[in-house]
Amino acid sequence: MKYEKPALSFSAQADRLFARGLVADRSELVNLLKSVNYYRLSAYWYTFRIEGDPDDRLRAGTTLEMIWNRYVFDRQLRLLVMDAIERVEVAIRTQIVNRHVLEHGAFGYLDRANLPGIDVEEHRKLMDKVRTEAKHSREDFVRHYLDKYTLEHDLPLWMACELMTFGGMLTLFMGLRTRLKKDIAQHYGLSVPVLGSWLKTLNQVRNICAHHARLWNRVFGVRAAMPEAVTHPEWHMPVTIAGDQAFGVLTVLYYLLRQVAPKSRWQDRLLALFAQYPAVPLRFMGFPNNWRDCPIWKRNTL
Repeated sequence: MKYEKPALSFSAQADRLFARGLVADRSELVNLLKSVNYYRLSAYWYTFRIEGDPDDRLRAGTTLEMIWNRYVFDRQLRLLVMDAIERVEVAIRTQIVNRHVLEHGAFGYLDRANLPGIDVEEHRKLMDKVRTEAKHSREDFVRHYLDKYTLEHDLPLWMACELMTFGGMLTLFMGLRTRLKKDIAQHYGLSVPVLGSWLKTLNQVRNICAHHARLWNRVFGVRAAMPEAVTHPEWHMPVTIAGDQAFGVLTVLYYLLRQVAPKSRWQDRLLALFAQYPAVPLRFMGFPNNWRDCPIWKRNTL
């Protein structure tokens, strides 16, 4: 089928929404559509549609305020998630770097043999990215280092890591020797496969947040694995945690935050956000009705 939908003016977009049953002030709606793309906003009225209606009409009583509340909620949720990911990323990166340099030295990462978990091409790409970032960096620590140590062309790993993206950190982790990966995973009470899957999921979620995309009512392409039920029943009972939706990601972040930033009030801010927008349904983020019974979310357990 060929795509033949015509482009619409902001006014025509508003008319289409009114025809589908949206309740709104016309000037307010048009002004909003000038600021937020119609297609972007459509994700937040999607669940208000009458199921099976060929014209995509909205349920009676659907207002612009209802839709906008979901949009604003999602935006504030992204900020909370980015804050948590930053703390987790810095902490895990610190573990990776410290363990690697103690075993292989400041420049051991330059030798692919010291990162056997990645192939030659992956290692080359990582080195190219770090060197490119260093070359164009205006960070004082980079310029000072290169000016002082004129015989050096590469940064020690503890400096280079500050120029790496989350994806670069993930590549570094995957490249570690199995023993080092086990040590880091066990530091957080996890297995290597579980921590690896968490990092892959958080990398995707971070990219979603950085591009201002939607977390609410979304299934992620990378699923965070849950620890095994035999050794970690708190991840499975009495609450089932879906690793490919926001509830699973938030649970992963909270678990890690309680270790890397135990004084953080992140959970309080998250719960305050839920309380501020009680009409926004959490079930579309994978929250089961009994999610508060999950032991991970209880302050006195890990």
